[in-house]
Amino acid sequence: MKIESKKVTVQKAATDLCAYLSDVKNFEQLMPENISKFEVINENAFVFALKGMPEIALEVKEVNAPNQVILGAMSDKLPFTLTGNITEVTNNTSTAVLLFEGDFNPMMKMMIKGPITKFLETLATNLETI
Repeated sequence: MKIESKKVTVQKAATDLCAYLSDVKNFEQLMPENISKFEVINENAFVFALKGMPEIALEVKEVNAPNQVILGAMSDKLPFTLTGNITEVTNNTSTAVLLFEGDFNPMMKMMIKGPITKFLETLATNLETI
């Protein structure tokens, strides 16, 4: 299953945006308002929970500066990645698209597609304002 966010314009150079997304503490600022938990586990990982959803732990899996940051689930129960694809537009402007990819059974896909789509859109919208 693949879900892609809208493309957003961020008032940061691609290298700065890549560094921002590589620092897991910054994800707290991008989270939706209905977040019930956000905790940094270590310098490369954090755990979060939205109201009514289970906790999800994400860790930075790969950074391809300045164009890509890949986060992945730390649990095998919900195997997925969240990729931030960054394109430089000018010296202090770039665009970003978030891509969620996971391998789920049809029942799980049906249950999570709506909430994950909304979650990605919120992250992208909040990314525009950093």
